[in-house]
Amino acid sequence: MTIRDIARESGYGVTTVSRVLNGQPNVSREAREKIMEVVRRTDFHLNSNAKRLKQQTGTGIAVVVKGSKNMLFSAILERLQSLLAETGYVFMINYVDEGADEVMEAHRICGELRPKGIMFLGGNHENFKRGFEGIGVPCVLITSSAKELGFPNLSSVTTDDAFAAECAIDHLVSLGHRNIGVLGGYVENSYPAARRYAGCVRAFERYSIPADRSRVVASKFSLTDGYAAMERLLDKYPDITAVFAMADVTAIGAIRAIRDRGLRVPEDISVVGFDGIELGSYLTPKLTTVRQDGEAIAERSVRLLLDAIGGEGGAAHEVVPFRLFDGESAMRLEA
Repeated sequence: MTIRDIARESGYGVTTVSRVLNGQPNVSREAREKIMEVVRRTDFHLNSNAKRLKQQTGTGIAVVVKGSKNMLFSAILERLQSLLAETGYVFMINYVDEGADEVMEAHRICGELRPKGIMFLGGNHENFKRGFEGIGVPCVLITSSAKELGFPNLSSVTTDDAFAAECAIDHLVSLGHRNIGVLGGYVENSYPAARRYAGCVRAFERYSIPADRSRVVASKFSLTDGYAAMERLLDKYPDITAVFAMADVTAIGAIRAIRDRGLRVPEDISVVGFDGIELGSYLTPKLTTVRQDGEAIAERSVRLLLDAIGGEGGAAHEVVPFRLFDGESAMRLEA
């Protein structure tokens, strides 16, 4: 399978395919998703191209991205590429499915390309516990804390996911909501989803709201999965008045599902998201959400990795502040 084969399968030109595989901007979301669908279906790896392998070996920084539809990841990835372009390192992007083992992918990358360092954009702690020990290059885990893992060559930059989710529930309760549903990632293979769920439970317990696990519908972080998850939640609990979605893309899909049921946001159901992606500010209604500082996350991640590559210090773990953006998708519950 070559880039030309991917172009033929997807219906897009070789140049467009190349831009998507290299994580470059100025490609439509529709084109990016269709091309990546072909990439996943054919198990294509960009770095299987012999010429590119030769050019990249020993000179690059690899980024392993967990999932291809997370818009926050796309924004962070674009900033990472911009920052690393100034360093002279080759930027190598490798996508894996949300349920795949990103650490095993890193082992493969190390064997084929011998990168100077690796960034993990998203990750499952169990995969790191099971397989990271054999990776010898400096690494940074982005959007998940690696502090408790204790590896000397694994730094991390993240938001306090648990506290941020707790604040989101606090906001809904302050608006009078107690019948709250949660749309989230799979807590068993996503550290951020697990932490955000823990924050929800902590808030529910403080307000003596039953932490009913059946009101938590798991889904991938994507528009289509958010839509489907919201439909399942409404089928089970048509009387909910508010929803907290663990990702903005999930929240946006949920809003569409709510409207397709003939309900209104926020008049009938309030929605709060998590991430602060740009698209949320252009919705009607404008999305209320927990905003992560993606630019700061990217900048601190690059600095930690470059310092480690340069031999300056060991593993470091940073927490980047967030803020709750009060948009238009959540309102006070009428008595």
